[in-house]
Amino acid sequence: MPENKIDFVITWVDGSDKAWQQEKRKFEPAGGRQDASVDNAKERYRDWGNLRYWFRGVEKYAPWVRKVHFITWGHLPTWLNTVHPKLHIVRHEDYIPAEYLPTYNSHTIEWNMHRIEDLSEQFVYFNDDFFLTGAVAPGYFFRGGKPCDMLAFQPVVADSKNSVMPHIYMNNSLALSKYFKKRENVKSQPGSYFRLGYPCLYFFYNLLEMSFPLYTGFYTVHGPSPFLKETFRELWQKEGELLHETCSHRFRSKADVSQYLAREWQKLSGNFCARNVTRHFRYFNVQSDNPGLAQAIASRKVKIVCINDTNVPIDFPQAKRQVIEALEQILPEKSEFEKS
Repeated sequence: MPENKIDFVITWVDGSDKAWQQEKRKFEPAGGRQDASVDNAKERYRDWGNLRYWFRGVEKYAPWVRKVHFITWGHLPTWLNTVHPKLHIVRHEDYIPAEYLPTYNSHTIEWNMHRIEDLSEQFVYFNDDFFLTGAVAPGYFFRGGKPCDMLAFQPVVADSKNSVMPHIYMNNSLALSKYFKKRENVKSQPGSYFRLGYPCLYFFYNLLEMSFPLYTGFYTVHGPSPFLKETFRELWQKEGELLHETCSHRFRSKADVSQYLAREWQKLSGNFCARNVTRHFRYFNVQSDNPGLAQAIASRKVKIVCINDTNVPIDFPQAKRQVIEALEQILPEKSEFEKS
C-alpha cells in the first residue's frame, strides 16, 4: 500500500457558536440538570483559538499528506481558506447516518469516519488538541501499509472524579475479550509486547500483567491515531449492535465504546508495526500556568504535543494566551490553509 497516500482527519467544534448552542440545548436534560452517566462538560466544546497552528504545523512538518478532512458541525473559522486543494470540509450530515444526528458525542463522529467520501485507506485521526511541532515522515504513522503503534497493558483505574471514562475503557476491554485471549495473544506475537525500544515502564507492565489471565485494560497513547478503514468496516460487521448503541447516544456516555477499541483491535490482530510512539510525543493537561508545555513547544524537542483541556477549573484566558504564544513562536508564518 503506497505510504504517500495517507490522509489526516481532524474534528473541530466551535462551542461559542450561538446556532450550535441553541440546537444542543434542545437535547440536554431539562433545566440544565447534570447526568452523571454522560459527559457534557463545557471543556469538551470550548474553542482555544489555536486551530490555525494545527494547519500551519501540517503544512510545515507533514507536507506529504494527501488530503485533510476537516470535520465540523457546520461552522468554519473565518480565516480558513476553504478552496485549498488539499482541504475537504466534511459536515456531520455528509457522512454520519441521519438516525444518529444531531450528535454532540465524539464517539459517534469517530465511529463513522470510514464513511467519509474519498478518505484514503490509511489515515491518521487527530483531535484538535494534537499539534505537530516537528517534522514527521509518513513512516512515523505507517510502515508497509500497517499502522505504527505500541501494544501495552495498563489497568483501568477507578477514578471517582471521572464518572464516564473508566467505564468506556472497560467497555472497550470487554468487547475485545470476546475475540482475543490474553495469554494466547502474547504467545502469538511476543515481539509486539516485548520490543526493544518500548518505554521501560510499559515493558515492565507487560511482564507484570502476565500474572493475570484476563484483560485489565490497555495503554493507548492519547495522540494522533493511525487507522485503516478496513478496521472500522470489520468492527461494524462484528459489533454493529454495540456501535449502533454508542452512536445513538447524543452525548458521550459511560455505556459507549471509543475509537480506541479500533486501535487496540488493529494491535491485537497483529495488523500493526510495533514502535515506541511515545518517543517524540508529549501529553499535557492544561493548567492555569503552563511553563513546561510552553518550553516543550518552544524547544522543538518533540514532534507532537497534546494540549488537553481537562474537566477542572483553570484560568482559561491566561492558559489560552500561553498556548497561543508558544505555538506562535515556532509557527509564526501563515499557511496556505489561511486566507491571504
